[in-house]
Order: sequence, then structure tokens, then C-alpha cells
Amino acid sequence: MTQPHLFAPLTLRGVTLPNRIVVSPMQQYMAEDDGRPAAFHRQHYGRLALGGAGLLITEALAVQPEGRVTRHDLGLWSDDQVPPLAEVVEEIARFGAVPGTQLIHAGRKGSVSRPWEGYAPLNDAGGDRPWTTLAASALPANPGWHVPEALDADGIARLLEDYAAAARRAAAAGFQVLNIHAAHGYLLHSFLSPLANHRTDAWGGDFEGRIRLPMQVVEAVRSAWPADKPLMVRLSCVDDQPGGWTLDDSVALARRLGQAGVDVVDCSSGGLGERTTTRMVRRPEGYQVPYAERIRAESGVPTMAVGLITTPAFADEVVRAGRADLVAIGREALHDPHWPLRAARALGADDRFGRWPPSWGWWLDKRDRAARAGAASDSTGGGQG
Repeated sequence: MTQPHLFAPLTLRGVTLPNRIVVSPMQQYMAEDDGRPAAFHRQHYGRLALGGAGLLITEALAVQPEGRVTRHDLGLWSDDQVPPLAEVVEEIARFGAVPGTQLIHAGRKGSVSRPWEGYAPLNDAGGDRPWTTLAASALPANPGWHVPEALDADGIARLLEDYAAAARRAAAAGFQVLNIHAAHGYLLHSFLSPLANHRTDAWGGDFEGRIRLPMQVVEAVRSAWPADKPLMVRLSCVDDQPGGWTLDDSVALARRLGQAGVDVVDCSSGGLGERTTTRMVRRPEGYQVPYAERIRAESGVPTMAVGLITTPAFADEVVRAGRADLVAIGREALHDPHWPLRAARALGADDRFGRWPPSWGWWLDKRDRAARAGAASDSTGGGQG
């Protein structure tokens, strides 16, 4: 039987992913104040790893304390954060997924409360101890938010050192894949977009100036990250605002990223402006797949598609048709941690592609056989008490 393309392995440098399903980075805002993971993270990522994805990318790790979105974000700015992250890596790998992580500097979208606490700027009046945020230009992310400081030359030099140091720590913790977050209005995206970057120096102005810092970060990370391990970059492929960053820009940048040693472009969109906890926009399934498809075709760099990919048949078609090399699921994985394993069954992948724990897989196989025989699916006999 022909195997679904979604379950074909993919080798990137020295790392082989057992299938094309990726659990996308999703902030959990559950860290201690020192940026270290708690028991929650070991349980959370172990649970997701049991679900059968080929690659599991943790939530983003801040490269500087002031690079966090909230006070409860994980970080990788200190050697003290490596041992507890290594425990998370061990949980992920134990259950068969390749462990990956993402590096972030939140820029002007930092120093806010957690989403369920309002996602509002921290303030001294509330005793929340805000910190100084940084950006390409001194422009707040949203009306009433903190006015960031424009990053100066010394700050840029420190930033490059901290990204490289974080990459070395990620390797020391055992991560096998690294993703740089350059999307969704965070620091690197604020340099890329002409809507957020009003600089007139070497890090602003035209396309070449605006991509300079993100490219320098990529080069610093690639030099510090092991040569046999793959590197990804997440882009907001369009700002989706007049005068903003465009898909043409993303194609041109992807070519540069490939030349600089980036192995996959992670194709998202938007996020430069306001994020709220209440506004929801209805989108069609896979609405960002066309970005991944065009970047892959015109840059020659492998891509990862993300964004409301919810059905196994659609995900398989994306890979089969060469629209993207990887398919990432986010909220769908939170809703159903076993989505990849369910996808394998739905698509008819044979057992060697499934990673159900035997105690679960045995029961599911018995249930399916009973259903095919016309018996009630819950007539399993003993052994489940």
C-alpha cells in the first residue's frame, strides 16, 4: 500500500524526522519568574510527544530577560536554564518525537500580562514591575502600550552575542532543531517591516537595510548552532497591511536565508499590530499554505506550512502536492494531542508509522476489529477495568 506523504521521513542535515507533522511553538506562560521550566512543562511536552508528531518545537525561549513577552515565559539567557530544559528534551525524545525549540526576543510586544490576565502592558501602579522594551524604532506596538527604546549599536552587538549564546545552550540541552522567531511583530519582525522600522541608519531604510539585523542574527546563530543540526526561521510572510512587508519581500529574504544556512522557512503571517484576547477572525483551513508554496517554489528553500490545518487529508495533500515540506499544527494539538496518531489511522498508514503506547494501541485495534465485524465498539471484554 502506498504510504501517505504526510508520514514519509524527512532528513535535514544530520537529523531525520520520522514524519512531516510538526507541533508548532505555542507560548504557555507557565514558567517561573527566572525563566526556567516547571513540572507543567515536562508533563505538557511529554503529553504532546506521545501524540506521534515527527518534530515537537517547544514554546519560544527568550534570549534576554527583557526579550520575554510576559514574566512567565521560558528563557535561555542563562546556563542555569539548561539543566531543566534538558529534562524537557528527555521527555520529548523518550516518546519518539525529535525535540526542537525556538529563540525569541519579544521586542516592543514584551512586558505585558498573560492572555488570561488581559494581555495588557505591565505598570508600576499594579506592582507588576514593567521592563524597558526594545524595537527597531521608538514606536509602540499598540496605542497605550509601552514606548520602546530604539535598539542602538551597542544593543545590537549584545543581541547578536546573546542569540549565539542561546543557540549554544540549546545544543547543550539536547535540542535537535532550532527555530528563530522573526514574525508576529516581535523584535526581528519590527526590523523587517517598513511599518515598524523608521530608521535611517544601516539597519533601516530600504530592503537591504531592514533585513540586515535579522540576517546578522541568523549568521550568529548558524555559527554557534552545530553544523549537523537544522535551522529554521519563522516569518510573517505578509504584514497584510498597506505599505507593509509583502510576500515578494519574503521570497527575496528566503533566498538569502537559504544561502546563510537556513534549512526551512516557517511560513506564518501578520501579528505586527494589535493582539487581543477576544477578537477572532474566521479563516479557511490552511489559509497560509499559499505563502509556503510560493516561497518553496521560488526560493528553493524547504518550507513549513502552518495555520488552521485541521484535517489529515488536507495535511497530506499539502505535502503530496509539494506545497510545503512540513505541516505544523498548533491549537489543534492542544485540542487533540493525539492528532498525528489519529491522522495515521485516518490515512491508512501502516503500523510502523504509529507510535501508540501498546496499552492504547491494543485497545484501539481490538475496537476497530470489533467494529469491522459489526460488534459494538465498546465490547472489549476484560482488561480495561
